[in-house]
Amino acid sequence: MTQKTENTINSKNIAISIILNIAISVAQLIGGIFSGSMALITDAAHNFSDVLSLVISYIANKLAKKSANFNHTFGYQRSEILAAFINSITLIVIAIIILINSIELVLKPHKIDSIWVIYLAIASIFVNGFSVLLLKKDSKHNLNMKSAYIHLFSDMITSVGVLVGGIVMKYLEFYSIDALFSILIAIYLLYMSWDIFKSSIKILMQFTPDSINIAEISNKIEQIKGIKNIHHIHIWQINDNDIIFDAHIDLENDMRISDFEKILENITIDLKAYNIFHITIQPEFEYNDTKDKII
Repeated sequence: MTQKTENTINSKNIAISIILNIAISVAQLIGGIFSGSMALITDAAHNFSDVLSLVISYIANKLAKKSANFNHTFGYQRSEILAAFINSITLIVIAIIILINSIELVLKPHKIDSIWVIYLAIASIFVNGFSVLLLKKDSKHNLNMKSAYIHLFSDMITSVGVLVGGIVMKYLEFYSIDALFSILIAIYLLYMSWDIFKSSIKILMQFTPDSINIAEISNKIEQIKGIKNIHHIHIWQINDNDIIFDAHIDLENDMRISDFEKILENITIDLKAYNIFHITIQPEFEYNDTKDKII
């Protein structure tokens, strides 16, 4: 018994964000080279990671919309979770590289042309801010879009830091702040990406969702009239919305399929309370198998 969860993503908004971030990445890289600013080059690298993130998200979103078939019975729904996992790993790796390089520059500061830093940081703030607004709605109900959204939002925050650093360098000539801001940005990226990394790993490994209490569910189902016990329970997610439930039901009496369907209706009602709509039940009567809840 399956009910498809509605999860429509605006692909046009992703495409617009990709184009904008390619433009700002190239501009910041050129500006970083001419100005000597590590923070600007870091921001360019982060913006380029946004491009990769958005491209992966765009492709995954397209794949997720493809219909299921005999060879892919769940379709390509898990592609978005795989995209979220890749995006989170990308953020973590970039953050570590930034952290290492920035620490070196704190110890060996050099003069930086702050005008490049200021204007390109302002441009990045506007580009990423606009992209954040484009993806904000979809990020609330899709882990893949959430990872792309965090890429863009963190880059907007990064650019604010780069702008402040540029202003400080212009008026106070304190050039170490360029690297110090990069360190703060790297720590922020690690913090923001870790949650998505954990969530995507749990889904890919088919762990029981955090919102699900198996003991509570099994107790409710075993209280339904006609059910002796429930066993061989498996609960997992195919993506960040659709939860799958699979179990064996040991019946108190032998019965017709039409009578069992009444019991199945009660099971379905109980499981809907946990947002579980894809349900597979194997009915049994005096069947010789292990009755462990989990195997």
